[in-house]
Amino acid sequence: MPWWSWRPGSSGDNERESGEVAVQSTVRVGVPAQREPERSAMSSADLSTIDEPEQVAPVDLTRIGKALDLLDIRFLADGGGSLLAMWERHAVLFTLEGPDDEILVMRARPHATVPPDWADRAYRVVNEWNHTRRFCKAYVGDPTERGQLPIYAELQVPLASGAHDALLVEMIDCGAAVATSFVDWLHDEGALL
Repeated sequence: MPWWSWRPGSSGDNERESGEVAVQSTVRVGVPAQREPERSAMSSADLSTIDEPEQVAPVDLTRIGKALDLLDIRFLADGGGSLLAMWERHAVLFTLEGPDDEILVMRARPHATVPPDWADRAYRVVNEWNHTRRFCKAYVGDPTERGQLPIYAELQVPLASGAHDALLVEMIDCGAAVATSFVDWLHDEGALL
């Protein structure tokens, strides 16, 4: 059975009355050989500054702050349980959400906003990003006090089981890098900001 579902109204000689589609294939798929994961950009010296990298522990703001420090990402603590890192064209909020603060949320927002008469264009551009990208799902936010539309990209990772320090650093590095790519894309190829 293929991974896609049969849809009523489709045509073809391989349809069955039960709603299943018979698929014939002469392609043999082998199991790929397992490969060693590539090392991240961090050196072993960087990893040695992480306390006990093998230990899985609950994720909290202190650990997120240490990961940001290790990545040389400067941030501010807002006092309300969030850390805010700012770049030239955008900011990224790092926080924990969920009933037990078990979901790591990285929410990027470009400093530039969209005028309300560009709302349709903003939705089209955001949808294009979402259809062509895997990480950071984008959305158009509610109008600001001045009536402008903010654009967001968000990555949420459930971490109720905890995480190794090295994995937490890698996730935060990925979130920050994709946020920068998103904002650059909005200014260049997306032509929205």
